[in-house]
Parts: sequence; C-alpha cells; structure tokens
Amino acid sequence: MLNTAVKAARRAGAIINRASNDLDALTIQAKQHNDFVSEVDQAAEKAIIDILLTAYPKHAILAEESGATGDSEYQWIIDPLDGTTNFLHGFPQYAVSIALLHKGQLDQAVVYDPTRNELFTASKGSGAFLNDRRIRVSKRIKLADSLIGTGFPYRDFTHLDAYMGMFRDLVQKSSGLRRPGSAALDLAWLAAGRVDGFFEIGLNPWDIAAGCLLIKEAGGLVSDLGGDDGYLESGHIVAGTPKVFVQLLQAIAPHVTPALRP
Repeated sequence: MLNTAVKAARRAGAIINRASNDLDALTIQAKQHNDFVSEVDQAAEKAIIDILLTAYPKHAILAEESGATGDSEYQWIIDPLDGTTNFLHGFPQYAVSIALLHKGQLDQAVVYDPTRNELFTASKGSGAFLNDRRIRVSKRIKLADSLIGTGFPYRDFTHLDAYMGMFRDLVQKSSGLRRPGSAALDLAWLAAGRVDGFFEIGLNPWDIAAGCLLIKEAGGLVSDLGGDDGYLESGHIVAGTPKVFVQLLQAIAPHVTPALRP
C-alpha cells in the first residue's frame, strides 16, 4: 500500500512541478477568505485518487477538494497540494500529503516535497524515512533551545486571540518560531529533526494525518491541545520531541479557551 501511495504522490508532484513553470496561466478560485484552489490542486487530486482506486477500488477516500466517498475500513486521506497559497506565489514550500487510516488508526503516510524531491514515508510500526534513510526527531530536551514550527490562523479568526497568546509566550520561551506555510511539511520536518516542536489550531485531517504518523514513527509525540488523541477530529495539534512536547503543552495551556478544549 505504501508503494502505491508513493506512486500517487510522485504523479501529483510531477503535475505540480509542470504547473509551477507557468503560474500566470492557472485558473484560481477562492473557496473562502484566504483559501484558494487551482486547477493544479484538482488535477493532482484526480491523479492520486485514480492511482489509489485502481489498486484498491473498494477503499474509501477523504480528499480536500472532492470530499468523502466510499465506505470501508480503509480510508485514504489526501491533500494534493498542501500550501496552495505558497505555490500560487512561487514560494517553494508546499507538498503532497497522503495517509491511510485502517479501522480509524493511521497506518501509512507519504509527504512528498516536489521542489526538493524529498519523499517522507512511514508505515505503522516500521519507522519513518526520508528518501529511504531512517529519520528520527531531534534530541533536544529543552524548549528554550528548540525551534518551533507553527501556522497562523488564516481562514477562521475565531481563536486568534488565544493563538496570539500562545505565540507571544513561545516567542519568549523558545529558540525561535517558524511559519513556512505548509503544515504537512512542517510535521515531516519535525520528524526529520529540522524543527523540535509544532503547534497550530484549526487544521483539517488532510493537512496533518500523514505528518502525524511520520512523527510518531520517528519517535515524537502528537496530541490535541489537551494532550489527548483527538487532533484529527479537532484540527488542533501539538507535536514535538518527547521532552519538548510536554513543555509545549505546558506553555500553551494558559491560553487554551473552553472552545479549544476537546
């Protein structure tokens, strides 16, 4: 199953790379405020689904652009282009994200960065890899020494004040915060030790499913804002190396409003 997902991700990556050479020719639509979709997202998603369903015609699909289809204990969760706004501006930080749930549990993961040809993969119980090289989260144990990834609210600003409180405290308590603009890549980079922690609110399952399995298989921890397993449902996520994860949870706890709690 992982090999099929890799094939699908690479096919989507090829579509994205070709389109990146002529961004002015793309047709772009606004799904909602600050949330865009292009014909590239749609073409990449179609290519992924065609490959997956050709191999596994009875599997269910949850994809960003086409929604949920099918009913099966196997469900593919697909973001054909995570970081569309970056892509449309020629900012080379975006990725293809594909995950497989089996009976509700993350089982397979692929995050593919077509600009760098970096392929992050994981299978449950078998570790995480970058281009066939085993990866682990970093060894940092102190939040003060850690580089933390995040994502700003950009569609729904309901929790902006709570987020800004988290941001304000973590700017002071960490080595630095980074917001590259693709949650899938942020999580993959955490798995590879390039950042030491991550937090964000208001995400979708297709943004984070693959990245969460990568982190777990690389020795990291992932939870919702309350330290529980509801991150795919809530879209609120905290992740990090085992020691940094605990300190991140403690740092954001004073800013977690009742509306953000599971």
